[in-house]
Amino acid sequence: MLSYHDKEWGVPLHDDRRLFEFLVLEGMQAGLSWEIVLRRRSAFRRAFARFAPSRVAAFGSADIARLMTDASIIRNRAKIDAAIGNARAFLAVKKEFRSFDRYAWGFTDKNEFSKDLLRRGFRFVGPTIVESFMQAVGIRNDHERGCYRWSELAKAARERPRVS
Repeated sequence: MLSYHDKEWGVPLHDDRRLFEFLVLEGMQAGLSWEIVLRRRSAFRRAFARFAPSRVAAFGSADIARLMTDASIIRNRAKIDAAIGNARAFLAVKKEFRSFDRYAWGFTDKNEFSKDLLRRGFRFVGPTIVESFMQAVGIRNDHERGCYRWSELAKAARERPRVS
């Protein structure tokens, strides 16, 4: 967990595939600890086609059956169905905004972001999950102000070129 905190959590992420990965993993984490999900992340990557949204969006009943028997991941049917449906919604957002990154980074409020995701057909994206997603991918810098990562990430955010 320390390595995740020091090297990954809260670092601004702008790669659509990685954003999709975190969105799926945050949904999988609902009701569980993040540590459980992190320990299974490599298995999730294998099971979910390295989180390529177009590949996951094409998953059908045979893929669902395969995932439901894969003991290396979290075998919750509602979460698996949501991941597949979210891949389809993700691709629709990407088509509309040219990237999911451009869309996601336009939000600062977890409630507005959650409502918009739900309106677009995403599932397992309530305010708590969306807040965790925003923190994990650096949309919100929620490191404690006394944490060395807070100042490093705040500085990086100020230095990032703005895209209009």
